[in-house]
Amino acid sequence: MLLSRHQVLARRERDPERLERSAYLLLSRIDTQGPMSIGQLAEAFGLDTSTVNRQTAALLRCGLAERVADPDGGMARKLRITVEGGRRLAGDREVNQSCLARVVAHWSPEEVRELEDVLVRLNRSAEALEGRYWPRAEEDHARPACQPPMPQEPAPPAPTAP
Repeated sequence: MLLSRHQVLARRERDPERLERSAYLLLSRIDTQGPMSIGQLAEAFGLDTSTVNRQTAALLRCGLAERVADPDGGMARKLRITVEGGRRLAGDREVNQSCLARVVAHWSPEEVRELEDVLVRLNRSAEALEGRYWPRAEEDHARPACQPPMPQEPAPPAPTAP
């Protein structure tokens, strides 16, 4: 909650061009995954389609997203991030990263790596509980995006002394 509050304060410090939280999340997903239908976005976030419809309507009104034909030939029109949406998303990401950098400015590189590792683990555990996986651009040991990590076999018990 404190980290979230820190981000909200940073939003106020910057300018009114900062994206609303819902716009940031939707644009981030579209930016990562490519054009998506309202149904796909609703499923990805576990939201009702009427909620996503209202949120995407705001993106369209602001010129942050546009409707396009399904690149895969499907019937549903999809939403694609616009150049303006990409510019605003990149600006918000930059501010968010600089805010986080201020939070960990006095941490050692090892502590920052440890935080990154634990946050990745936390996010993936939350995704596994929900059954909704966020696509990632980086390679994850050749595991396709949106797929859960393979369960690991438990280590055999250590031998006990008689």
